[in-house]
Amino acid sequence: MGKPTGFLEVAREKQPARPVAERLRDWREVYLPYDEAALRGQASRCMDCGIPFCHQGCPLGNLIPSWNDLVFTKRWRAAIERLHETNNFPEFTSRLCPAPCEAACVLGINDSPVTIKGTEAAIVDRAFDEGWIAARPPHWRTGRHVAVVGSGPAGLAAADQINRAGHSVTVFERADRVGGLLRYGIPEFKLEKRLLDRRVALMEAEGVVFRTRCAVGIDVTADDLLSDFDAIVLAGGSTVPRDLRVPGRDL
Repeated sequence: MGKPTGFLEVAREKQPARPVAERLRDWREVYLPYDEAALRGQASRCMDCGIPFCHQGCPLGNLIPSWNDLVFTKRWRAAIERLHETNNFPEFTSRLCPAPCEAACVLGINDSPVTIKGTEAAIVDRAFDEGWIAARPPHWRTGRHVAVVGSGPAGLAAADQINRAGHSVTVFERADRVGGLLRYGIPEFKLEKRLLDRRVALMEAEGVVFRTRCAVGIDVTADDLLSDFDAIVLAGGSTVPRDLRVPGRDL
């Protein structure tokens, strides 16, 4: 716990945003990063609870009090290492996740919860800026080959984990580019596609092979995959978009 009285002294500060008049002219991200002093103040509000319900609120089990403390004490390199222990792609989750961790924050019982999401984004963005996140191919290969069908968030995370274990990974994607929901389902103002492209390039440098415009079941058969790979991960998304079922929707 970086500052025992932080939650008493510092009020929650909303993450700054670009002016509306500016945002009307492009599709870039809405939010701006906190300056470091403000961010450390926000991190100091974390109470490092005896039972940190933010861990349970987070689907990934992120070690939130730990990296809040590391940000407050300016140990940024350690913060990204701790964040990566539970999260393959914090640059995505910090922008897209609806932050159930903040809803579970104990401080939120009688005050505004800790700004967990903004801190997570600051950690990973700084790590990229400092060059701490770089391609790290496995030191050895197991000789086993795994096919991942679908390059959305599930497929990318599976490919990343499997590649780290030393297996050779090929990701099959029927669209013309990698990303699935991240590419085609999420607007640019929530996730600029340069961030997705950066991570995909990093995975390629680490040895993951991406085959786009390749529909499994059409261009490649199930028998082909079963004969060429030791294991197959099915991570295909929904092909049916959610619709608005109201009269006149089809006009």
